[in-house]
Amino acid sequence: MSAYSALSQAGYKAHVRDKTTLFFVFAFPLLFLIVFGLIFNGQSVDETGRAYIDYIAPGVMSWGIANAAVFGIAFVLMQWRRDDLLRLIRMTPAPLTAVLGSRYVLAVAIGLVQAVMFVSVALLPVFGLKLAGTWPLAVPILVLGITAFLAIGAIVGSYAKTPESVAAVANCMMVPMAFLSGSFFPLDQMPDWLQTLSRIFPLRYLNDGVSAAITGDGGTSDMLLACAALGGYTVVFGLIAMKTFRWSDKS
Repeated sequence: MSAYSALSQAGYKAHVRDKTTLFFVFAFPLLFLIVFGLIFNGQSVDETGRAYIDYIAPGVMSWGIANAAVFGIAFVLMQWRRDDLLRLIRMTPAPLTAVLGSRYVLAVAIGLVQAVMFVSVALLPVFGLKLAGTWPLAVPILVLGITAFLAIGAIVGSYAKTPESVAAVANCMMVPMAFLSGSFFPLDQMPDWLQTLSRIFPLRYLNDGVSAAITGDGGTSDMLLACAALGGYTVVFGLIAMKTFRWSDKS
């Protein structure tokens, strides 16, 4: 417990002191909301009649939170392993669960703060998002989403050996996934085969679940499906992450 507490405090202080990282974690997704929100202000999707903001706000928010989870753990594991910090930690009584658990709690906290900030901006009259009564149900969906993408980031961080390789691999996954999962563009306007293809991506379920909870478009079945899918991805990617985790580049 002391190891977990020490690692959590160290991670928190590192985030607070790194102003550049803080800016991109919290401000970068908001820039997408502002740009897309102003471009499509007052417009609706022809296929469904829903306002664009109902797609843009949940989608961009989910992508921003997932992106932060992947990059946050991937960069840390790569840097700690490259600098031999993980090897030193291994020589202490701190178990692997304390190392990953400390990053998990920090990622969840950051993700929920991101969500609060994002929704607060989207509710401004200029954007016009309206919350449904089911909005609290977005919290467990976001937590499951963060967990799944944290596992993906742990896999990336276990293989990548430089900051450039982390950025390359993570961006190659997250940017195409954002477009193919409906984060930046409504899936209803995509061809049927692309909508079917999008179901292999965890971000699709995070988008759908969060959108159903926040905007009320969709029912309990959509949120349950999102939770089940994200839970499945968490188990699969979590097992892979534990199997591929390395304490040192030399082992």
